[in-house]
Amino acid sequence: MIDIGRINTLTALRETSVGFFLGDLSDRKTQDFGNDILLPNKYVPDTLAIDDDIDVFVYTDSEDRPIATTLTPAVQRDEFAALKVVAVSSAGAFLDWGLEKDLLVPHREQSRPMQVGEWYVVFMYLDKSTNRLVGSTKISRFLDPDVRDLVVGDEVQLLAYETTDLGMNVIINNRYKGLVYANEIFRTVRPGDPLIGYIKNIRDDGLIDVSLQKAGFENVEPNARRILATLKSENGFLPLTDNSPPEEIYKTLEMSKKTFKKAIGTLYRERKIVLEEKGIRLV
Repeated sequence: MIDIGRINTLTALRETSVGFFLGDLSDRKTQDFGNDILLPNKYVPDTLAIDDDIDVFVYTDSEDRPIATTLTPAVQRDEFAALKVVAVSSAGAFLDWGLEKDLLVPHREQSRPMQVGEWYVVFMYLDKSTNRLVGSTKISRFLDPDVRDLVVGDEVQLLAYETTDLGMNVIINNRYKGLVYANEIFRTVRPGDPLIGYIKNIRDDGLIDVSLQKAGFENVEPNARRILATLKSENGFLPLTDNSPPEEIYKTLEMSKKTFKKAIGTLYRERKIVLEEKGIRLV
């Protein structure tokens, strides 16, 4: 069965003047050639021959016919991605996703009116009423409320998608909703940024708190290494102490003051630094 909106491994069945027709082996065994899909000549590799398998992305062309391409889109069906709006019309907004035909986000699927030149996190799905691939910025509709697969401390893939008064809403593992609190973000994070995070807390209501740093001592070692590297690049001295403003520490090292104090405590105990009145010095 050919899967629209996903990368499929298909077999080259026959060659024509316009390209190769591809099909699924199971369809071919039943002689169901009505589902064959065209791979236009401009995407046909020079080495492709009849009976060869090839990985292609299947979508619908301007006439809503399934068609194959060897181009890799920025998003596949039932996934989230940050995409840029290239045009807006009465039908909706059109987003660049790496293919010749732009991805449509109908007006009904826009959480707010989309603007040309702006980037938005969207979910792409197959509209069963039209059999077209479309996008949506109504992210919460597509997130899974069942978070039983997640465990506190897990390292997870994140996609930032919405700034709120509390912090940054993120998509966890392309499936769940999470929140990184504003007072725990120590670098610039914008909607659309991919991140690595750690499950901090799973609340009784199913909401998930996420941290961008490992908890406890596990977070000290990499930050201690960062401080050592910065010291070496600054001729062995940094004008930072326990009394330095948090903003100054973040500007220099991109870490919180609490993390900084833990890291320099570790380095001091290991006798790798000396604490001076005006800063820290490399031994």
